[in-house]
Amino acid sequence: MKLWERVVEARLRKVVEICQQQYGFMPRKSTTDAIFALRILMEKYRDGQREFHCVFVDLEKAYYRVPREELWYCMRKSGVAEKYVRVVQDMYERSRTVVRCAVGQTEEFNVEVGLHQGSALSPFLFAIVMDQLSEEVRQESPWTMMFADDIVICSESSEQVEEIWRGGGLRWREEE
Repeated sequence: MKLWERVVEARLRKVVEICQQQYGFMPRKSTTDAIFALRILMEKYRDGQREFHCVFVDLEKAYYRVPREELWYCMRKSGVAEKYVRVVQDMYERSRTVVRCAVGQTEEFNVEVGLHQGSALSPFLFAIVMDQLSEEVRQESPWTMMFADDIVICSESSEQVEEIWRGGGLRWREEE
């Protein structure tokens, strides 16, 4: 399955362009790159004696809470061909798991939300979802950076940062 997931991921990466602000799960980008970019930006503002405000957001357990319908929607919106959407849907259809604990193991049960743990494909699928869901925030904010589910929203105005954050640009899509 891992090999097939890597093949699908390679094909998706050819057609899906993830925004430059996403540093998580992206080739040739790392945490240190993101920290360095933010530090340089902060120093530029400090040297120019201009205000610079940031809000740091960690979307708690976002990876495991992605609604499947949202995933399909984001894939399509990113330009993924329907045949690849169906391939990924097939991987997720009838997902089942068990939970092991100190007293034993649960019965098998369906997993109907979230991305597969340990999957080679899941990190890129998450990047696709975050790319689509953060689009509004990226348009409104002068400077935004993401590392997987961690987001930094920056502006010269504390009011603008607050407005962008409170404005809810990072909501799951409402039903059409």
